[in-house]
Amino acid sequence: MSDGIYTLANDVVYDQLVALLNSIEANAGRKIPVCVIPYNEQLDKVKAEVAARDNVTLFEDYASIARWEDFGSRIWKAHPRALNLWKEYGLGENFRIERHRKLCCLDGPFDKFIFFDGDTLLMKPLDDVYQKLDEYDWIANDYQYKSDLNYIFNWTEDKLDNIFNKKNVSHLIFCSGWFASKKKIFDDSMLAKLLENLEAGEADALAWADSDQTVINYLVLRSGISYYNYAYHGTATGCHWNSQFDTVDNILYDQGERLTYIHYMSVASSYFTRLCSGEYVDIPYRDVFLHYRYLKCPEQRPQRFIRLTALMQLQKFIRIFIKQKINNIKLKYRNFRNRVPQ
Repeated sequence: MSDGIYTLANDVVYDQLVALLNSIEANAGRKIPVCVIPYNEQLDKVKAEVAARDNVTLFEDYASIARWEDFGSRIWKAHPRALNLWKEYGLGENFRIERHRKLCCLDGPFDKFIFFDGDTLLMKPLDDVYQKLDEYDWIANDYQYKSDLNYIFNWTEDKLDNIFNKKNVSHLIFCSGWFASKKKIFDDSMLAKLLENLEAGEADALAWADSDQTVINYLVLRSGISYYNYAYHGTATGCHWNSQFDTVDNILYDQGERLTYIHYMSVASSYFTRLCSGEYVDIPYRDVFLHYRYLKCPEQRPQRFIRLTALMQLQKFIRIFIKQKINNIKLKYRNFRNRVPQ
């Protein structure tokens, strides 16, 4: 039975992807294959990086990608409240639909897998996680359950208890930035039933601003598959960048315990890009990130960091804005071209 790691990336998060891949190579304790699921078609840098690594592949099952994007689209079309709010805030009707591509890991080459968001770094070996998958179908390792339930679901706890047939649902929620599971853990009949329930009104429970995370929590809790959260059982360290960790030889420790991973959730990807271009950006555990980003090319690591003046920041913003507009036009053209029959 093959073990593997998935992540979701494009060129926007290139620096973070390189750091993650290097941290896996340095800290996993053994060679574990990694498959990069494309967030979109902006992949020139990603493809070059994948080609340079013998244990990294690009997920190219576009039928699976289309399947999960369609699955997500059907869910959100059944959530009128979310659609109205997206419209009110000027968001597209398929807001962040690409994030549902995470679910492609259920179709991929690995029998057991661990998914890492692109804004994470691995800190220690993962053998215990793969072993835990012999006992459970889904594994999390975070303290999301200590946050507000509304980050995941918008219904009351009592109402959620009824649809999930569980008590204290707020104690079972988890972050979708890191999880472990098994291939085809949801079979086609199970997915059809879950989608039927969602389209019958249960989609309204989903947190409208939370995209894939609320959907994945729903699938796990509503399906009834076996589930384990290291943190809920008191066997996990922290993982969020906002915690106070100790650094020893570029490994992070929480009160003497080695972290499994650190998650830079909510830190904009542009911060890492700017940092790697030599701009001073105050990112937590910045030197740890830079260590892994430039682990294979230390000579390219910026030697000094420049603080931008207000004028320089404005000029930089204008350049980025124009470049992004051009990239969006190119991306729309590529997507259109790919849809045109050859």
